[in-house]
Amino acid sequence: MIRPLESAPVAPPRHYLMCRPTHFAVEYTINPWMNPDAGVDRRRAIRQWEALRDLYRSLGHRVSEIEPIEGLPDMVFAANGGLVVDGRVYGARFASAERTPEGPAYLDWFHNAGYTRIKEPKHVNEGEGDFITLDEVILAATGFRTEAAAHQEAERFLGRPVVTLQLVDPRFYHLDTALFAPSGDRVVYYPGAFSEGSRRVLRSLYPDAIPATEADAAVLGLNAVSDGHNVVLAAEAVDLADRLRDLGYAVHPVQMGELRKAGGGAKCCTLELRDPSVR
Repeated sequence: MIRPLESAPVAPPRHYLMCRPTHFAVEYTINPWMNPDAGVDRRRAIRQWEALRDLYRSLGHRVSEIEPIEGLPDMVFAANGGLVVDGRVYGARFASAERTPEGPAYLDWFHNAGYTRIKEPKHVNEGEGDFITLDEVILAATGFRTEAAAHQEAERFLGRPVVTLQLVDPRFYHLDTALFAPSGDRVVYYPGAFSEGSRRVLRSLYPDAIPATEADAAVLGLNAVSDGHNVVLAAEAVDLADRLRDLGYAVHPVQMGELRKAGGGAKCCTLELRDPSVR
């Protein structure tokens, strides 16, 4: 039996970094979601992004913004720009040439924002896209974007244990499309996105995990953001939303359909800055 929340917790304020989709477009194909021939409505994407940003602020969270750069249409997906744990910044090194300039751009933002413990990575990794931070461990994925060697590099730099998982379904090319943490000791994941060995690891670590259906995963319902009480997720993931409500979470559905055309959702647009000393 999956345990419900013991009480409705008071969610501590979080600090998020986001990037307005000023230059958003689908101009190339680097994941199965992207079809340059389909076109995008940039104004609609901006409205969806603004609604997400404003929702975070209404929940009491702080949002900082990095300036978008022309020619980098995927820069809106800030989660890929790095990983911040205890004020330490592990930078991103993108797998695709199209997104490679985003890594230095995000590192520049961190330098300018006053962060001093910054690691420019040697190994390919795409930030919080493939690293999910929980209370005791960091879950990290490989298979499509992030190299397994980056897991070890991050573990050494961040001083946190990192558990490697293998993604096997190209629709779920980043860990944050297949798994999220509604609280620091619990995960929600779609089993079909992972190798059998990784499923065994997840069952062992999180016996009360919430399994997600393929239908919810297929609308990027697992590309969600949680502060431990409030869960922000794709409006189309209705079954998952109902399960989370039954367990005591406050669910906030958002429309992200335009950004989903590039394979992104709420979490892709959101990089958490875990450092109370940097304001």
